[in-house]
Amino acid sequence: MPEISDTAPDFTLPVTGGGDITLSALKGGPVVLFFYPRDDTPGCTKESIGFSQHLDAFRDAGAKVFGISRDTMAKHDKFTAKHDLSVPLLSDEEGTVTEAYGVWVEKNMYGKKSMGIERATYLIDSNGDIARIWRKVKVAGHVEEVLEAVRAL
Repeated sequence: MPEISDTAPDFTLPVTGGGDITLSALKGGPVVLFFYPRDDTPGCTKESIGFSQHLDAFRDAGAKVFGISRDTMAKHDKFTAKHDLSVPLLSDEEGTVTEAYGVWVEKNMYGKKSMGIERATYLIDSNGDIARIWRKVKVAGHVEEVLEAVRAL
């Protein structure tokens, strides 16, 4: 699991709107990666809408923001259209990125154990190193806290 000041694990994933995003190609400015369990669930929807609503402020601060889940691109496209999301979503269907970032974990809900994505956010600095990590994220106030951290870089 990567820690603060480690080089962020590189990846190339498909992005909503078409094409691919390669993390290492984004050096030169901060990058926010928010990992979330599933499209169109209450917390994930609220978080994605929050990042969409603040996307201009992140851009003004020089940052790029991406949401990542293991949903397919078809699900991402439907989710984006349904909620009018502007934040780009990346599809990690194979799970290699969620595993590399240590967010693919065993979860226990109502006594039933299963594997899933732990809601987490990584702030990567302009050199490609991890500047901040938020684990077990609670959605309320999170987007604003991340934006503050971006501005403080």
